[in-house]
Amino acid sequence: MKHYVGLDVSVKETSVCIVDENGKLCRERKVVSHPDDLVSILSDPAFSLERVGVEAGPLSQWLFEGLAKAGLPVFCIETRHTKAFLDALQQNKSDRNDARGIAHMMRVGLFKDVHVKTLTSQKRRALLTARSLLQEKAIDLENEMRGLLRNFGLKVGQASGGMFERRILELVEHDTELAEIMEPLLAGRRKLREGLAKLEKRVLAEAKQDEVCRRLMTVPGVGPIVSLAYVSTIDIPSRFRHSRSVGAILGLTPVLKQSGEVSRVGHISLRGDAMMRRLLYEAAQSMMTRVVKWCWLKAWAMNIAKRHGSKKAKVALARRLAVVMHRMWVDGSEFRWTREDTVSTVAA
Repeated sequence: MKHYVGLDVSVKETSVCIVDENGKLCRERKVVSHPDDLVSILSDPAFSLERVGVEAGPLSQWLFEGLAKAGLPVFCIETRHTKAFLDALQQNKSDRNDARGIAHMMRVGLFKDVHVKTLTSQKRRALLTARSLLQEKAIDLENEMRGLLRNFGLKVGQASGGMFERRILELVEHDTELAEIMEPLLAGRRKLREGLAKLEKRVLAEAKQDEVCRRLMTVPGVGPIVSLAYVSTIDIPSRFRHSRSVGAILGLTPVLKQSGEVSRVGHISLRGDAMMRRLLYEAAQSMMTRVVKWCWLKAWAMNIAKRHGSKKAKVALARRLAVVMHRMWVDGSEFRWTREDTVSTVAA
């Protein structure tokens, strides 16, 4: 007889529920949220496991990898889909009930599995996230320092990089109390900037060593950060049957709402990877405003800007960039500047 497993994961413990193909409850237990403990309970020869379901979450990638290495038929299932199923199935929410619901999802096959990234892509994403975090904190600290000094009529003005600290020291040079206040803030900013510089060097080195990243950087407006983020986000390009699907996965396609005779196209869905979506928008903005050399893609975006405005044009260009970059990755080709050479590149 076939058996199905539902795992409701929390930081410390995981609720395990095992049901048979008829829906009969076979075992319920709580174990430590660790792959070894889960493998131990799921390796019982009394059960013939058909599917093991774990909801996507902070620990899901780690647990998924451990269970998959043990040879278990594990599936990482989509969060919104799971929530809708559990809300319809049960009135009282608890870890035990959630595990039961996930087990029945596995039994009847009403689930949507999500892609679990490779370890390399996970580490690259961690690198990019850490870099972005240090950059945000350094900017926040600089803005706070500007605000504190403005209360005393001291205006920092335009000062970036190494000039910022020099400008702060000049402003508080004749005020001992303010100098003492600014000293630890400047030290913290200096430490953040040093850490940011180290991580940026790692990003550059990682992008230069990767053949796909080097190829994607031939696209105008796309640099090491955007290319590395794209590669780590898509992970395995073959999981997309059509290149145009990438735009929808990243939340860059409009939402369609239809009911009877009403059909309305709304704003973009904003679902998926927010960091990748933001980086693609920045790359589109760079192509439209900073890249001097014209290409067919920039001309296409500029025509949209004339009709619908620059903001919508940048969003459309960001989606088109995602599609083109995926096709370049699959075809093993570099960016083609003229329209005549791009027919095979953009066809999806």
